[in-house]
Amino acid sequence: MTIGLRVEGKLIARAYSIVSTNDSEQLEFLSIHVPDGPLTSRLAHVREGDGVWVNSKATGSLTLNYVKPGRNLYLMATGTGLAPFICLIRSPDTFKAFERVILIHTVRTVHELAYRPEIESLANERLIYVPSVTREAFPVNQRCSDLFKSGDLFTMHGLPKADPELDRVMICGNPDMNRDMSKYLEAQGWTMTNHRGVGNFTVEKAFVLHHE
Repeated sequence: MTIGLRVEGKLIARAYSIVSTNDSEQLEFLSIHVPDGPLTSRLAHVREGDGVWVNSKATGSLTLNYVKPGRNLYLMATGTGLAPFICLIRSPDTFKAFERVILIHTVRTVHELAYRPEIESLANERLIYVPSVTREAFPVNQRCSDLFKSGDLFTMHGLPKADPELDRVMICGNPDMNRDMSKYLEAQGWTMTNHRGVGNFTVEKAFVLHHE
């Protein structure tokens, strides 16, 4: 969904993923704060009662409609790419469609592990949370893509190796990770959801959450 502010009569708008679920009374977004950015530098100072422009049309490919139901659902995120997956793990519908949900979130520093307390409070035998930190000491230092490709993810949590016939993958992160994982999965026989039909993995191609 696109949100923005009018500055001196000009609309400055950017696309953000929605964290809140469909039945929530409030819209919740996740963003980094770019101190000199044209939008987030101003959004950081918005207070209750201030006006914010919101596009009523939401788009994106990280919903349950974009992957077939299956056994395990792997949610792979870097940075603020976590946002749409928080929406998914808050929704009971996700757990009706899949036996287990595995959320892997990679960031540079521990401080960037957004929503960590909430995710840990929700984690159970059907929701596996795998945080990883690449630039600070942390139990898991591998990137989410490396964990998946090496098989370490499955070994660590006693999971069967991901199978395109049974499992599904959603990817939302920096463009390099998105491309890398998409190429890897396709080489392994996975099919991306596109205009021709619903596949067994999907990626957010319009990812802009890291940018102003």
